[in-house]
Amino acid sequence: MKKKVQQELGKHLNKSIVLEKPKEKKFGHYATPVAFALAKELRKNPMLIAEELAKEFEKSPIFERVEPVKGYVNFKLSEDFLNQYATWALKNEERFGADERNERILLEFVSANPTGPLHIGHARGAVIGDALARIGRHLGYEIVKEYYVNDAGNQIYLLGLSVYLSVKELLGMKVEWPQEFYRGEYIKDLAKEALEVFGKEAFGDESVIESLALWAKEKMLELIKEDLASIGIEFDSFVSERELYKRWDEVLEILRKNGAVYEKDGKLWLKSTQYGDEKDRVVVREDGRPTYLAGDIIYHYHKFERQFDRYINIWGADHHGYIARVKAAVKFLGFDESRLEIILAQMVSLLKGGEPYKMSKRAGNFILMRDVVEEIGADALRFVFLTKKSDTHLEFDVDLLKKEDSSNPVYYINYAHARVHSVFEKAGKSVEDVIEEELKGLNEDAKDLLFNALLLPEILEDAFKKRELQRVTEYLKFLASQFHSFYNRHKVIGTEFEDRYLKLFLVVAMSIRVGLGLLGIEAKKRM
Repeated sequence: MKKKVQQELGKHLNKSIVLEKPKEKKFGHYATPVAFALAKELRKNPMLIAEELAKEFEKSPIFERVEPVKGYVNFKLSEDFLNQYATWALKNEERFGADERNERILLEFVSANPTGPLHIGHARGAVIGDALARIGRHLGYEIVKEYYVNDAGNQIYLLGLSVYLSVKELLGMKVEWPQEFYRGEYIKDLAKEALEVFGKEAFGDESVIESLALWAKEKMLELIKEDLASIGIEFDSFVSERELYKRWDEVLEILRKNGAVYEKDGKLWLKSTQYGDEKDRVVVREDGRPTYLAGDIIYHYHKFERQFDRYINIWGADHHGYIARVKAAVKFLGFDESRLEIILAQMVSLLKGGEPYKMSKRAGNFILMRDVVEEIGADALRFVFLTKKSDTHLEFDVDLLKKEDSSNPVYYINYAHARVHSVFEKAGKSVEDVIEEELKGLNEDAKDLLFNALLLPEILEDAFKKRELQRVTEYLKFLASQFHSFYNRHKVIGTEFEDRYLKLFLVVAMSIRVGLGLLGIEAKKRM
């Protein structure tokens, strides 16, 4: 709708038109400050320019009213335009809000170490990434969803060691546990399975740990994929850190050639302070082993050589310090680091009945994502994780998301969608009976509801561009609330406006359905 208005205005002015929402409803649906931008160019008072523009714009059939107000030009859309747009949208639901863009994006998210099941912190980044991809694809971006598997380094060895020692305990042997190891029921489960797969004789000495670690890593990756699938998330590609390390010599040579590294204290350092980092970082230890940062450098080389237009990483908030060093590495590799965008997902706190949610016995010392999904369902989990900006701490009470009233936003929005289906059943009408109905002569409440129900495309556009997916959840809550309020105030069935109201309700249901769908949630027809 906003784009259509901008296109219409563009016919009269050879420049892009900024549209804003007026502060008060009485001023109309949109306003533009374009007169202020033209004032310098034309050397005229913006109020005079606004008056001249208003006279020109009011000739357009898509406006019911065009008014100059203190240099702004305000627009109220015509009933004809809103009705035509609503009819088109209802007949082309899959294209409602859709667009085409010539931009390829590589989106990397989750990337949890495959050393245990997904915890609730991982889930937030997972949901944000998946919803961002769904909305972006709808808007016409080509998006590849990628998972970077951290399957090299000490944490994988520790996984193998933890399973190895757990097997020895199962066999009744005396075990001395190191300070660092993985604990929880899942390690014991892995140990039982490993004993069957490898056989008792394999655990005579520690030589089995390396192959055990790789086997356990694959088992954990399978579990992670299952957990993600349970909330509707699948990836297009998985990239192995272990495999990428084979390219370390090649990448290190590029860094040396570009003057990015130096030796000191027996270590190799990246000159990351040259590009804004607080200190230089070690990329190769004294013993010759590459650091965790080296893995990130190889991975980003691998990303950029695939020539996407933009690269988006979704990281946990604890990775904030890595941003400057990774961007520095990208620049040293000869790429444009401004094409790399990093979104941080803040921590999540769970309550149950106002008290802290219990840690999982199976996981050891954190809350498992699957435990929460079993309790509240995938839809509620996805929705609540998208109710706040990703860099904001999120706290919610799982008991609230089980309630069947307006305090539970998922229920409240779904109830609006289901209510529309219920009204059609009561009226004995079908979509075909009302879709060609002219939405004219509506009262102000109905006009307002229609306009707001058609706003979804621009909400999606803003949410994606600003990486603020909470704009979509806020919009859906607002639309559901406005619909419930309208339904409670106005009689529908049996009135002269019945068919017009039913068509209006179809538009509301469509926006809820499309909006929820792009969040990875299927709207309910019955409650």
